[in-house]
Amino acid sequence: MTTIKQLSVFIENRTGRINEVTRILEESGINMSAFSLAESADFGILRMIVSDVDGARAALKAAHFGVSTTDVLAISCPNRPGAMHRVLEVLARENVFIEYMYAFSEGEVANVIIRPTDVERAAELLRNL
Repeated sequence: MTTIKQLSVFIENRTGRINEVTRILEESGINMSAFSLAESADFGILRMIVSDVDGARAALKAAHFGVSTTDVLAISCPNRPGAMHRVLEVLARENVFIEYMYAFSEGEVANVIIRPTDVERAAELLRNL
């Protein structure tokens, strides 16, 4: 488990807008290792884990995107039934609220990005897991 920086990019809900983000990242030589898109009626929030947070932030801001950075927890756990439940149970038992999360698995490992309301406390609790 590691605390890392996540980029959140605010984008209008219109065709091609995500392509603009990925084009800017490509031109800047920045890789996305994880992302999630949440949308509402007028805009979306593209949350990303990237290879160069500062470079991505600068390039996207230069292209007039609204960008913010947030601390999140990156957790790797076994990709098998119950592994994620144990992580979430530790946090729930200690009343740590999770604002959002997204995950992907690859072979034997599941990688999870969690945004708890108290990142430091959640990290402390999960270090002992």
